Amino acid sequence: MKAVKRVVSRTRKRRSRQLSIKLNCDLGEGFGAYTMGRDDEIMPLIDCANIACGYHGGDPSIMRKTVLLAKRHKVEIGAHVAYPDLQGFGRRSMDLRGQELIDCIQYQISALDGIARTNGARVTYVKPHGALYNDMSTDPGLERTVMQAIASWYRPLELVMLATPKDKKSVETAFDYGLSLRFEAFADRGYTRSGYLVPRDKPGAVLGVTAAVAQAKAIASGTVRSTKGHKLSILPDTLCVHGDTPEALEMLKAIHLALQTPAD
Repeated sequence: MKAVKRVVSRTRKRRSRQLSIKLNCDLGEGFGAYTMGRDDEIMPLIDCANIACGYHGGDPSIMRKTVLLAKRHKVEIGAHVAYPDLQGFGRRSMDLRGQELIDCIQYQISALDGIARTNGARVTYVKPHGALYNDMSTDPGLERTVMQAIASWYRPLELVMLATPKDKKSVETAFDYGLSLRFEAFADRGYTRSGYLVPRDKPGAVLGVTAAVAQAKAIASGTVRSTKGHKLSILPDTLCVHGDTPEALEMLKAIHLALQTPAD
């Protein structure tokens, strides 16, 4: 019961230590001559970097530069895998299933893993991006396929998933594959009453700096409120701010400071 015990132990730690949570950010999402985000300034503020692997953003040169930046700042590296949707930034659902999706996921991990190893670094986890992330949160069959893709990798990698009040089912599924999970919450995104993210085309989907800092502090204490005011209990291991959020740098600076300040 290794996978289940690992998640349970983290859950107990979160309850006993308020404001102890790792910050992660989606980085390396530019392409060719196009730059997205302020990666150089953001990297020193975070613990984990979710690096795009070419399907929604990123290219070989940007991947290498982002890996080296993470290595310089001693930031953990994760593969940010997506549907093959470069034009739509991976935020459009696609009808990919079974082995075809497994191949797409492992192709992306392979690319980042190869670049990381060549440069003396290491990929330690996988975080699905955009539509793939949201689709697997509500589709058990898709969730199993993603887990299968990561569990069959040649060495252990952890999978990042959305922390919701219904985490237990995902833990059970991960146990079937011998897979360890990291549960994630978002500082810069609004939540529905069910504990999922508000779609980006709906009001309240993306938060400003002040609201994001307040939400980050609440999440680190084990709760989050929906856009309608409903209080939800969640126990995440890591907290995300999107690198392409307009105020991402200012947001991360404020959250970084807030999470280092002892609770009253």
